[in-house]
Amino acid sequence: MSKRIYFDYNATTPLSKEVLAFYTDKLTEYANASSLHEDGRHSAETVKTARSQIAQLINAEDASDILFTSGGSESNNTVFNTMISESIKRNNKFIVTTSIEHPCVLESARILQKKGFDVLFLPVDSDGIVDNAAYKAALEKKPLFVSVMTANNEIGTIQDIPALAALAHKAGSLFHTDMVQACGKIPVDVTAWDVDYATISAHKIYGPKGIGALYVKKGAPLEPLIRGGHQEHGLRAGTYNTPAIAAFGLAAQKALENIDTYARKTGELRLLLRDGFLKRIPNIKINGHPERVLPNTLDVSFPGAEGEAILLHLDLLGIAVSTGSACASGSLEPSHVLVATGMGPELAHGSIRFSLGMDSTKEEVEYLLDKMPAVIDTLRKMSTVA
Repeated sequence: MSKRIYFDYNATTPLSKEVLAFYTDKLTEYANASSLHEDGRHSAETVKTARSQIAQLINAEDASDILFTSGGSESNNTVFNTMISESIKRNNKFIVTTSIEHPCVLESARILQKKGFDVLFLPVDSDGIVDNAAYKAALEKKPLFVSVMTANNEIGTIQDIPALAALAHKAGSLFHTDMVQACGKIPVDVTAWDVDYATISAHKIYGPKGIGALYVKKGAPLEPLIRGGHQEHGLRAGTYNTPAIAAFGLAAQKALENIDTYARKTGELRLLLRDGFLKRIPNIKINGHPERVLPNTLDVSFPGAEGEAILLHLDLLGIAVSTGSACASGSLEPSHVLVATGMGPELAHGSIRFSLGMDSTKEEVEYLLDKMPAVIDTLRKMSTVA
């Protein structure tokens, strides 16, 4: 193909054409949304509109429950940081999360460990589903806080968040879900799911980078991570990035409008890619749950071929893919997600994540399917792994 092919939408999405045009226009809206003059009030109205659009995407009943942040990592860090003061109020330092969370959640949990918290990293089964027996056993100890991601960024496995949240609340625990990878791909509903906190990010739904949001249910505690201003009711200081917030709002609106089309299109392409690999390349393993999986995400292990080498060969062919979480791509360690599913390090090192998007085409998938067998065959012949 003459153009490059992008199969790394889980790492980040491009700005949609509509959002790009809107964002570019909004860059001229420079007034501080906290100012009382007319220009400031206009910017404040822009922020209000975006807040409502984002609330609709996740079905938050009150748009004021949406807190703007710089992205998913800040939102997750804010929730975990809140547990420091909350643990003092409740005299409880036991928190629960999973072994397959995004690195920003895992690192936040480890920081709390250093501060004296007892942190349990729940195991998952071979498909990436949280171990139900281990979860129920953990809840018997009445944790202060539970955090479980809605959908995994590497293997795409989707957790039963409504059931997990209900059990956590029955145990008296606060419940948080990182739904960054789920928003815009599958229906999400913070009200029906009854979560206390939920994290979302604009650049996963064809919006700009550097802007995200945190849903905080009425009555749920929250401690500011960034202090120094009155913005967001004193819960997140800093001058509003009005153009990015506006673009985030439009991206959320479009994601909600197009969610069925997105799921159908990417789901069909994912199946085409999966079945093509299984037919054309021997001895491979499809990772993640076979049914409870994001429609756009396909993670595949290629025994006898190293993941980084596969990535570089495909890159030379004009195809962009990922060896796992983009946030951990600088690490030489095997994917913590795949290792948590029971996979050995060698097989985990030979895994590639293909994540599709609204701009992906059947022709692009077929091009990849045509090129991939030769790539794997070449690398397997070079491999020292028996």
